[in-house]
Amino acid sequence: MKCRSLVWLLFAVGVCSTIADRVRFDNYRVYDVSVDNDEQLKVLQYLEQFSDGYSFWESPVQTNMNLKMVVPPHKVGDFEEMTERLNMKSSLTVNNLQELVDNEQPKRVARAGFTWENYHTLEEMYEWFDELVAQYGSILTIESYGVSHENREMKAIKLSKNSGNPGIFLESNIHAREWITSATATWILNELLTSSDPTVQNLANNYDWYILPVINPDGFAYSKDVNRMWRKNRYPHSILCYGVDMNRNFPGHWMEGGASSNPCSDTFAGPFEGSEIETQNVMNYFLKYKDRIDLYLSFHSYGQYMLFPFGHNGADLAANYYDWMEIATSAAAALSQRFGTLYTFGTTSDVLYVESGSSPDWAHAVHDTPIAVTYEFRDKGTNGFILPADQIIPNAQEVLDSLIAFFSKGKELGYFQNRAA
Repeated sequence: MKCRSLVWLLFAVGVCSTIADRVRFDNYRVYDVSVDNDEQLKVLQYLEQFSDGYSFWESPVQTNMNLKMVVPPHKVGDFEEMTERLNMKSSLTVNNLQELVDNEQPKRVARAGFTWENYHTLEEMYEWFDELVAQYGSILTIESYGVSHENREMKAIKLSKNSGNPGIFLESNIHAREWITSATATWILNELLTSSDPTVQNLANNYDWYILPVINPDGFAYSKDVNRMWRKNRYPHSILCYGVDMNRNFPGHWMEGGASSNPCSDTFAGPFEGSEIETQNVMNYFLKYKDRIDLYLSFHSYGQYMLFPFGHNGADLAANYYDWMEIATSAAAALSQRFGTLYTFGTTSDVLYVESGSSPDWAHAVHDTPIAVTYEFRDKGTNGFILPADQIIPNAQEVLDSLIAFFSKGKELGYFQNRAA
């Protein structure tokens, strides 16, 4: 098989379009870096575009932010010299990234069937969907809403028990490497179907759920088979660099900050808004039901946040911003009860960083979806995107706890009203 460049460039930009050897990260280090001034920001942005093996867990988009930076073994000396020269604060958080990858999945063989003891492939999720529909055919429907660039089918599963229910649109794995998101989405679906807890059954009985477990199927498969740290989709927009960050590709404030026009960047927003076939498929599916949708729910990792519109500008507060903050206060408190996990909440630009072209911002700004929220799951950076599989269920449990409180407070404030009433 031919690749277009050296092995390090495969790691940096994923240039091999067919099946490649699995990328390894032996002795790659992860540093926590503070971006305190414009000079530091410009240097990091240059390194993101012309990486020579460097990569970023958060894109350098502004000053006064912290980010995780992955440094290959042959660049450790250069990195230390650079941080000293720029007076840049940094601290080592992961000494060997490959160890995190090796320890992510359990060593023992999981029980037969679809469980949450390990991370599943797209095909395994779809097979499980088929099994569920065979068992719960009166309330579950599988809908195909298009194919990806690499011709993978994109499927949603709809749960509906009663007519007139408010709708919840739940998408996950828009970023390929964030495996915990689809694992959590499928666990919540299973709870909605099987739990005897009356608060969970309230969510199943009185809300319609449109669950899209993997809206970036090509990138997800690539992160499984080749590069565990892959983020974008897999469309080749340049001769060297593959992929668009789909969460920078949605219309509505597209390319208004926190996104890149460089195809080699992890936050490349695409050549124009809505350029990607996967983005278009998600938008078209959402539009099919948009008049029924009261909440656009986007699952991400990591950092432990609940993020609301808008990402492009902290000065633009939505009309119902204060309702959202009241809802988030209840949801974050409920989430912390089980394991003590603490979430920060607020607008994306205020509590995380500037970004534009995200799917929740599009749903709210362009289509007036009453509530749109991004969950950034565990953890705070110890494992980052490579959350061990033994945290799937604890993460999902606390997220479901928060959603129960989220809907309860939202209903109290006048949201999530039954349309048949």
